Parts: sequence; C-alpha cells; structure tokens
Amino acid sequence: MAEVLTTEQIPLVTGADGVMRVRGTRVTLESVVAAFRDGATAEEIVQQYPSASLADVYQVIGYYLRHSTELESYLAERQQEVSETRRTNESRWRPDGIRDRLLARRQR
Repeated sequence: MAEVLTTEQIPLVTGADGVMRVRGTRVTLESVVAAFRDGATAEEIVQQYPSASLADVYQVIGYYLRHSTELESYLAERQQEVSETRRTNESRWRPDGIRDRLLARRQR
C-alpha cells in the first residue's frame, strides 16, 4: 500500500484590513508570535486564545520559524500601527486617573 502524503495550507488568512489572522479566528499572527517569543508553548497559546486550534498554532509557529526573515517587516509594520493607535487613543482619552473615574462612575 503506497503512502499518500498531503500538503496542508498554512492556516493564515489576510483580511481586507491587511492583518494576518489564524484562519477562522480573530487571533492575529503577531499575537501568536509575541506569545511564542515570550516563551509560551503552543498549548499555552491555545489556552490564551481558545478559538485557535492546537494544530493551527503549531503550524503558524512553524511557518514563523521557517519564514521569520520575510515576516519581520510585516511584524514591524504591525507593531508601528499598534503603537500609533495606542498613542491616538491615549491622546483622546487620557489614561491618567482612569481607575478613579471608573470607580466614581460605578458609584452613581
């Protein structure tokens, strides 16, 4: 009996917004890569993002390890976008004293 090997697609899709996500989830590539770089195992990443399957997370990590050079510019660009969004949000809604404001709002 001959063995039949199949090739599986990497479970990453790029949305209209240009963000790469694990197929069928809202989990971004950079979220998986950041967790992995911080020392999380695939199992721990799935615990953090239960909508992603363990097999998909392993494939995404493998893809990242094989193509890290090509992905670095994408990851750097995404980090820049996240930083800009954070700065914009913090300039519009000051984080200083937010705990006190939320507690005051709760007591109303």
